Amino acid sequence: MSRSIFITDIIAKAKANPRTLVLPEGADERVTEAAKQIVAEGIARVIVLGDETVAGRAGAGVQVIHPETSGKLDEYAAAFYELRKHKGLTLEQAKETLQQEVNYFGMMMVQCGDADGLVSGAAHSTADTVRPALQIIKGSFVSSVFFMCVQGRTYLFSDCALVENPSAKQLAQIAVSSGLTALKFGIPGAVALLSYSTKGSASSPLVEKVIDATAQAKEILAVNHPDAPIRLDGELQLDAAIVPAVAGSKAPESELHGEARVLIFPDLNAGNIGYKLVQRLGGAEAYGPMLQGLNKPVNDLSRGCSAEDIVGLTAITAVQALGC
Repeated sequence: MSRSIFITDIIAKAKANPRTLVLPEGADERVTEAAKQIVAEGIARVIVLGDETVAGRAGAGVQVIHPETSGKLDEYAAAFYELRKHKGLTLEQAKETLQQEVNYFGMMMVQCGDADGLVSGAAHSTADTVRPALQIIKGSFVSSVFFMCVQGRTYLFSDCALVENPSAKQLAQIAVSSGLTALKFGIPGAVALLSYSTKGSASSPLVEKVIDATAQAKEILAVNHPDAPIRLDGELQLDAAIVPAVAGSKAPESELHGEARVLIFPDLNAGNIGYKLVQRLGGAEAYGPMLQGLNKPVNDLSRGCSAEDIVGLTAITAVQALGC
């Protein structure tokens, strides 16, 4: 399939300085197909987790590690035990978990420096990817973004996968994190906090949360990121956020002027439905969810992903690992 300019540029950055990434779900044929493509294009060095059958599918150039027989199993188990013993985890339980749950084994590879990042989720739920990441990789407040390539532009949608019903404070954190992520990936930091209301056209607790979040986000930017080239506004309906003519009518004083490229949804219902509508009916390329706030790059896939989606998110993860 043809690729958007955005993902083509990301792949070029990844190829310039290849990282080592682990794809734990080797049992899924989409993963081994993607791994072969990633290696063939020189996007990254790839480690796939699986048994001899997986090794046969992956082919030359893709390293395959079987957690149950890995020479580093005991080392990883000891390190995992140290991380979780305060929660009652025993060394035996740590080893058993790493043998049986590929995401945990893959996270320990990243934590111990044997891989630069991880991409999972083709065959696991978001919770199955995020839980071991929080336990092992850790970080601050974690949220997610999707890169949506549509009509020749790339937008960031957040949060569409992780934070179910964010408070105003959490929504503000999501908005700031997403704006900073946009800048790192060369996307304008024009951030809109979305609502069914534009600038007081409706009044309800749902609207008030977005208004409050907008004020808190602006304060966070002013205090912590005063030099970041981020324009942020809310509450805005979608059309007032991305259509200049509508913005001129509904929100003439907004500093976004209908040019938002980072769209912050008020809750997970809206975000998840929104990104899938744009992907499935609008024909957008959707890459993600990419996780924000972890100490090392760990990213999640939609279980409906294609091999090409895995290639794209792996390239994004590689660029994350470069610190770009």
